[in-house]
Amino acid sequence: MKSRQVPRYYSNDAVPMVLLYLNSWYFATFFIAECLMFIYKGVTLPYPSQNLILDVVLLFLYLGLEILRLFYGWKGNLCERGLAMSVSIGVLVPCTVLSVYYLLLQTFVLRLEFILNAILLCFYGLELILGIMCMTTFSRSSVY
Repeated sequence: MKSRQVPRYYSNDAVPMVLLYLNSWYFATFFIAECLMFIYKGVTLPYPSQNLILDVVLLFLYLGLEILRLFYGWKGNLCERGLAMSVSIGVLVPCTVLSVYYLLLQTFVLRLEFILNAILLCFYGLELILGIMCMTTFSRSSVY
């Protein structure tokens, strides 16, 4: 007796998942490195205390936004939901603004910070492109 083969749906959403996974580890490393660099800058450089407090508060805001973005990107990709992916892409905008702030606009920018933020912006660019591609794929394959 011949078994009936069911057509399989192969999804190529593994690349965005791998990118989100790598970005989660990279951002954790980035956050720890930024905290250590703020300690270094606060001790050795004539950093104005108001600016140091602002930069540290923005860093913790950045942490919260990045966790939110990674969570919605992860869930949107796993559940193939366009709304969660669009929230993730929407939260990508303030994360990119904060990354550019730490790249160019803070009081003292160390070379290591410049390099780490440039790599993070490359992650963001790739995630934006792949996130939009996934959203279009999810909207086409919606079954009601």
